[in-house]
Amino acid sequence: MDSDWVGAAADVFSAIGTVGAFGTGFVLLRREHRRDADREEEALRAQAARVSAWVEAYSRPDGVRELALHVHNASDMPIYEVELPLPAPVGEESRTEFIGLVPPSQTVRRAAPREWLRSYVEPEPVEIGFLDSAGRQWSRDEQGKLVRASRSAAT
Repeated sequence: MDSDWVGAAADVFSAIGTVGAFGTGFVLLRREHRRDADREEEALRAQAARVSAWVEAYSRPDGVRELALHVHNASDMPIYEVELPLPAPVGEESRTEFIGLVPPSQTVRRAAPREWLRSYVEPEPVEIGFLDSAGRQWSRDEQGKLVRASRSAAT
C-alpha cells in the first residue's frame, strides 16, 4: 500500500513537472516572439524615426525676419511625398505645403506663412507626413509622436 502511494505521488510530481516545463517553455516562446516583433517594428521605424520637421525664424540678408519650415532627413535613404499640413484659422480651409522628395542627410527649407510670425516665439516642431524608401506612409505630429499610417504606396 505504501508503494502505491509512493508511485501515485511520483506520477503526480512528474505530471506537475511536465506541465510546469510546458508552461515555462510557452512563456519563453511568447517572450521571444514579442522580442522578434519589437525588433521588426524597430527596423521598420528606423528610417522614419530619423525624419523631423520644425518651424524656425531666420533673418534675410536685408535684415527682414522671416519664418521657414524645415524638413530634415537624417537617414541614408530619401523620403518621398513629403507634406506639411498647415493649420488654418477657424473658418478657413487648411493648406498643405508639398515638398516631394527630401534627399538623405539633407534639410529642405520652405517659407512658412507670414501670419505665423506674429505668434512665433521659438523653434517648434510641426506636423509632417511622408513615405519612407520602402513605400510605407508615416506621420509625425507636433509633439513628435511617429505613427505608421495604414495606407502605403505599394497598395
